[in-house]
Amino acid sequence: MAKFKLTFDEDKCKGCFLCVDVCPKKILELDTERVNSTGYNPIICTNEDDCIGCVMCAIICPDSVIKLEGEE
Repeated sequence: MAKFKLTFDEDKCKGCFLCVDVCPKKILELDTERVNSTGYNPIICTNEDDCIGCVMCAIICPDSVIKLEGEE
């Protein structure tokens, strides 16, 4: 069971790929099957169980798309 919960404000995501590049566990990717209301492919988490809660994705996101909840 996942210790951390990642949530995304998908309509604010511009698909900049910064969070994908910075994730040490490589569990983030752009959803190439969907487009958000602003015309971009939104970010998704492929395996939340592997999230280590480093928060690097949320820190680097220029649009505050990513929120992380879980163990402190």
